[in-house]
Amino acid sequence: MSAEENQAGCKMVCNEALHGPCKSSASAYAGHSSFARAQLHALLASISDRIEMHDNICEQRNNWNHLLLSSINMMTLTATTISGLSVIVSALGGPTTSSSSSALLALKLCSALLFSAATGMSLVVNKIQPSQLAEEQRNSVRLFKQLYSEVESRLDVLGDSVTEADVQEIMEKILALDKAYPLPLLGSMLNKFPGKFEPAIWWPISSDEDDNQAKERDPSCEEREKIDDLLKNAIQINNGWSEELEIEMRAVLQVLKRKDSEDYIRLGNLALNINKALAISGPLLTGIAALSSVLMGPTGGPWAALAAVASGAMAGAVNSFEHGCQVGMVVEMYRNCAGFFRLLEESIESTLVEREVQRRENGEMFRLKVALKLGRSLSQLRDLARKSTSSRDYGTNVDEFASKLF
Repeated sequence: MSAEENQAGCKMVCNEALHGPCKSSASAYAGHSSFARAQLHALLASISDRIEMHDNICEQRNNWNHLLLSSINMMTLTATTISGLSVIVSALGGPTTSSSSSALLALKLCSALLFSAATGMSLVVNKIQPSQLAEEQRNSVRLFKQLYSEVESRLDVLGDSVTEADVQEIMEKILALDKAYPLPLLGSMLNKFPGKFEPAIWWPISSDEDDNQAKERDPSCEEREKIDDLLKNAIQINNGWSEELEIEMRAVLQVLKRKDSEDYIRLGNLALNINKALAISGPLLTGIAALSSVLMGPTGGPWAALAAVASGAMAGAVNSFEHGCQVGMVVEMYRNCAGFFRLLEESIESTLVEREVQRRENGEMFRLKVALKLGRSLSQLRDLARKSTSSRDYGTNVDEFASKLF
């Protein structure tokens, strides 16, 4: 650094110390590559903190699922057993014995309170779906770890060439993940029973206007465009792309849309409807059991006790299936898988829409990434593209899914 630059820097620091930071100094710092690199390091620390937070919350909500499942089942089965004992007490003591009447009243009260408590807890647990909450946090930890690795790679590869556009892109990805997988339960918790099954969206939705504004904000864009033009005029570089590769990517894209995405949305809707039915059935059955336990004895006859015992047993089975098999977690798993395919589709589409191949990612590298995301080798990806093309030409259906991972 020259003496003039040192002197200018000292003047800037002195002015900020005397009068506070001004717009000109802030913009001067912001435009400096070292400042953008420092910002990326700050974002890296923030991502690391989020990984730890989501990991801790995941463990907590997984414990909720196990503890609440055991508690509700214990209350339900205890109340069911008490309801069965009340029938025995009523039959042995007779309707006119005062001691049997007192014992029957105590059993009725105990079972009614336990069934009522189980109903209230089931309503809360079915509303928040702890297994689905835990799966959300697992997915967020995995995605934040991916983002952490991406930032580290950018710092290693770009070095001092990091720009404000890179910082803005990472910031948008962090905020998109925060919105997709919120930590608090009140206010911002995701709706566990939406009217329609939708894939998870954890990436920022960009538009052409945003891209243009980003290019205007990035002072190095004009220089990059000039360099690209010079390269094009000097030699014709296809950047690893060819017409055959574009056709191959479009064919894979069609399989993703027609097979993988549709199948996971169908399965997600099925799991969501099953979860809705179970979430309604559990509290309804324990509520019926609570009402029936109140009517046990001379008032309701043997049918009230039978209804209480049968409803309690069925409620225990429904609750065990819903939360023991973690149906909410299955719904979230399908949301995440459908979101994965949606992101891959958008990545392929946005790449093919770009007319200038120099602005695309290298074609061979892009093909390799797509193949690995689908769990295929490059030759298997080509075979899939040929099947998709032939099925379109002859009007037949592709007999396999694009992904071999899910």
